[in-house]
Amino acid sequence: MNDVLASLSNTGIAKQLGVPRVPVLRRHRPGDPLLAGPVLVASAGGAGGRFAKAVAAFVEENGQPVVGAAGEERLHGVVVDLSEARTLADLAAAQQLLTPAVRKLGPSGRLLLIGAEPADAFESGGAEAAAVAQALDGLVRSVAKELRAGATANLVVVAAGAPPVAIDSSVRFFLSARSAYVDGQVVHVAAPIGVLPEPAEVDDPLAEERPLAGRVAVVTGAARGIGASIADTLARDGATIVAVDVPAAGQRLADTANRTGGTALQLDITAADAADRLLTHLADRHGGVDLVVHNAGITRDKLLANMTADRWDAVLAVNLGAQLAINDALLAGGSPLREAGRVVCVSSQSGIAGNRGQTNYAASKAGVIGMVRALAPRFAERGATINAVAPGFIETDMTATMPLATREGGRRINSLRQGGLPVDVAEAIGWFGRAESGGLNGQIVRVCGQSMLGA
Repeated sequence: MNDVLASLSNTGIAKQLGVPRVPVLRRHRPGDPLLAGPVLVASAGGAGGRFAKAVAAFVEENGQPVVGAAGEERLHGVVVDLSEARTLADLAAAQQLLTPAVRKLGPSGRLLLIGAEPADAFESGGAEAAAVAQALDGLVRSVAKELRAGATANLVVVAAGAPPVAIDSSVRFFLSARSAYVDGQVVHVAAPIGVLPEPAEVDDPLAEERPLAGRVAVVTGAARGIGASIADTLARDGATIVAVDVPAAGQRLADTANRTGGTALQLDITAADAADRLLTHLADRHGGVDLVVHNAGITRDKLLANMTADRWDAVLAVNLGAQLAINDALLAGGSPLREAGRVVCVSSQSGIAGNRGQTNYAASKAGVIGMVRALAPRFAERGATINAVAPGFIETDMTATMPLATREGGRRINSLRQGGLPVDVAEAIGWFGRAESGGLNGQIVRVCGQSMLGA
């Protein structure tokens, strides 16, 4: 990454000149502690919230103290359980907790709210309760734009009846350095699909360092860029990698496979027999698959007035048509997708907010979102899940060739004032890919530093 402003903004002379600081984000490094300091855990409303006790135990198990109110010390995290908040008085109590707490949130700190589904809140408390539950959405998106020094804020909305264990993987992700570029997001969690794995021992070094151990992960478009980073990150976390890309990318694909200790499969995913060939390979060589990452994608940018059928068709075929075909095969009888299987699709911020000159690309990526939401119930019937990540401006070879003004605009118009890294996308995919993430299905999470564009 060659972000000159980010490098200069953290120098002494830049501070004297009043140059806006671009925060240095804390990202996950193997061996680092999961949490970097004390965490405030509190609740407001009703009986005090359903999840605060479990979150406090999680924090303590990971070696950090839990505090119940903001004091003089810096905080690594603030978790407020509002799952039982039903009245405006409960919302006011949350404000009284949060106002002093955010002042004490340290660099790369984490603010996490836990709320109820508005429909569930309505059943127990009427329109006021539903309004309070929905209010958390606006609250978290706004406070995320106010936090400084790389701190982030996110909201986990939990369905009625979901046990505390359902949010474990989400709490772990959002409080950790793995979520460095995920900001201002709202995730809906339901009762876990399928059978949850046995909880790992806290002192087991593999519990967090290799959470994907024993799982087979296929990554399309793995020869370069974000795809290669996804393969690297999933391998780091213990997965066996099957790297897929077109024959023309053969050498770079082999490099990815060798680097990750995985295998390479040269395949044009738009071919008529691509899905059958891929699934046969997974069944024959690996006995099945646990995680399918639909990352392969292309751009053929033109204004719609100048768009040709070839440009349109190529983008839709790779970015959406191939995913549809492979997913249909995964859902068919005899599919190698195992119990607790996870499918993660790469969408884009362009599919949410649109982008000039990218009608074909934006249509394909919005289509991915529609596909994920439509197929979530069908994957649930198989004991599996399907979710999507939507990257914003990510520092890649492609974005490095953009005109300077366009590139700087992409970097700065988000709450963290910088572009993300490919590993940020990969970390979110790893979170969705965990066996423990069975409560997440049909979700779309932006990895964009809370871009000011789109929802």
